[in-house]
Amino acid sequence: MAPPKTLLDKIVAAIRAQPPTPKGVSRTAITKYLASEYDVDAKSKAAIKSAFKKGVDKGVLVQTGQSFRVAGDPIPEVPEEEKLKIEEVKEGKGPACAEGDTVVMKYEGKLDDGSVFDKASSFEFTLGAGEVIKGWDQGIPGMKIGGKRILRVPSKLGYGKRGAPPEIPPNADLHFMVKLKEIR
Repeated sequence: MAPPKTLLDKIVAAIRAQPPTPKGVSRTAITKYLASEYDVDAKSKAAIKSAFKKGVDKGVLVQTGQSFRVAGDPIPEVPEEEKLKIEEVKEGKGPACAEGDTVVMKYEGKLDDGSVFDKASSFEFTLGAGEVIKGWDQGIPGMKIGGKRILRVPSKLGYGKRGAPPEIPPNADLHFMVKLKEIR
């Protein structure tokens, strides 16, 4: 196979050289690969940015946030242990909450060992605004007032490898009993 010629071809090669993930490869990782494998230095920042834009505009690359993947390449499945698990305990009544709604929740959060790390009888936030962990932004939409769910949140959708010391250790899976009290 001939070596890549254009900067966009080099970006495609850099993406394919990384382990595949559902979102793709971060812009930073691609830039580091370009520097180490193709001697494309950081001074070429404008050219690199232009090549990313050109790739997305032409449909060669697919962008998700600051990550990129090659259009048409297979997208790996998210491993089961990294997926949010939702158990509907009680449905609730009225309209379902959705992204953009401000909701008021009652909740209790536990670690795998059953110890309670946090609870509140009234906690307000806006769905989908990134004000809470991803597990909540994904697990609360669709609930109705009075509804209860158990959310089993894998570490990657919670606090990840950093945790939230001292209550939540690194790489902790979290278990929440949540109840939707109000939609504002």
